[in-house]
Amino acid sequence: MALIVIRTVIIFVTLVLIMRLMGKRQIGEMQPFELVITLIIADLACIPMADSTIPLLYGVVAILSIFVLHQIICLLDLKWKPFKAILSGQPSIVITPKGIDVYRLRQNNMDVSDLIESIRGAGYFSLAAVKYGIYESNGQFSALPNENFQDTSLPVLIVNNGQFDSKNVALTGKDEAFFRSVLRERSAALKDVFVLTTDSEGNCYLQENGKEYQIFRVELGGQPW
Repeated sequence: MALIVIRTVIIFVTLVLIMRLMGKRQIGEMQPFELVITLIIADLACIPMADSTIPLLYGVVAILSIFVLHQIICLLDLKWKPFKAILSGQPSIVITPKGIDVYRLRQNNMDVSDLIESIRGAGYFSLAAVKYGIYESNGQFSALPNENFQDTSLPVLIVNNGQFDSKNVALTGKDEAFFRSVLRERSAALKDVFVLTTDSEGNCYLQENGKEYQIFRVELGGQPW
């Protein structure tokens, strides 16, 4: 038992030192390859701690080898920019002044509901409140606000990629027929609508595939949700 405790302490101290040497980004905002390295190190640390028949040196050497590999990758990352793009990817601009870049969003394996969740995480609630939205290479979302727009109430997603969200439609106190008539007034076919949102005051955000977004107002006549 005492041997296991001693081995665990040695591995723990080694891990703390290695993680500290890897820098602050390894602890905070990790790139994909850094996440992989962290998972491997965690697995390598468990083996000699759990199995006393495996020489402790094997685990320490393996962890140190991963650290050296990390340092080599970071050096290449700094010295050769194409390597950085290949290894870590590039930021994706998913919102522009014209609206949502559907192609870029799908490249990131996301839909509009994921984007709206990211926007809320950045402190905004309406798609129109963001002038530029970027998914960084580490997966974080960055937003540049639209100074000409101010959130007044919480929008809900009515149409997502050509399909109604029945729960949110009911929340507005209207039905699908009402929103179909709204789309007809805007000469928009449901199947071509990538996103339609509305807040409790009737402020709508509409974007069709391949077109710029529109902002308009409808009369809901309901209570704030």
